[in-house]
Amino acid sequence: MAAGPFINVPQRRFSPNHERDRELLMPELIINGPGGRLEARYHHESNADSPIALILHPHPQFGGTMNNQVVYSLYHTFAARGFSVLRFNFRGVGRSQGVWDGGPGELADAASALDWLQLVKPDAKTCWIAGVSFGTWIAMQLLMRRPEVDGFICVAPPSNLYDFSFLAPCPSSGLIVNGDMDRVVPTASVVEMAAKVKVQKGIKISHEVIAGANHFFENKTEELGNIVGTYLDERMVQFELDRERNKERERERERERQRQRELERLEAQSAPSAGSGSGGDDDGDDE
Repeated sequence: MAAGPFINVPQRRFSPNHERDRELLMPELIINGPGGRLEARYHHESNADSPIALILHPHPQFGGTMNNQVVYSLYHTFAARGFSVLRFNFRGVGRSQGVWDGGPGELADAASALDWLQLVKPDAKTCWIAGVSFGTWIAMQLLMRRPEVDGFICVAPPSNLYDFSFLAPCPSSGLIVNGDMDRVVPTASVVEMAAKVKVQKGIKISHEVIAGANHFFENKTEELGNIVGTYLDERMVQFELDRERNKERERERERERQRQRELERLEAQSAPSAGSGSGGDDDGDDE
């Protein structure tokens, strides 16, 4: 997917409560989507292999936008940990073109946004996706279609309103967070969803419940950011350990290949040449 033009480059500041309070360039941009142009914000890290993350906002028909406070918190939480991060407005929201499509069109928008992000950061060492409320439903569908996604963050997944049974099996480990005062999505529904996903082989799903938080995490975004940030820190440490182990295994495999090639070379050198030792057998019948 071709990248759209940069429109302007405003500077914004991290929340004063954030561990890395500093100004970042967060360009406004327009990217090409399947239903028209998509309005977005992007934080770019200069390292070629910096990890990438895509953030999806809540329900467009209930006021959800990329400027939602939870989306904004997630965006900064990823950025503070060296991720290149993209958030955008689904079709028909803000300056994004198109109209609400009930899910399929929004999923196509998210796929195009991820395409754009991967085009900008082709050497990213890991890829994450995060969603808030309705955005989690879209995020998890995209996760099932994109094997390169290594992790996810689901905040207030509406498991009582949307069918998440397609997560069977869930291909990546991730974090689910909800509030115990959420009147839109009861905690019991999220617990049931998380429990079903947890049983899938080789996948670990963590679930955190924030006391006193409602569906919108009013006055709880700092606590949410801390929980998500801690989880990301732990996962990235493990990622680096796993990557180093994989590199060492590959180095050992290469050493074994070299040893095998050396043995084959030595065997070839020590083997008798073809026809050797048979030259004197024909002289006995010459009379």
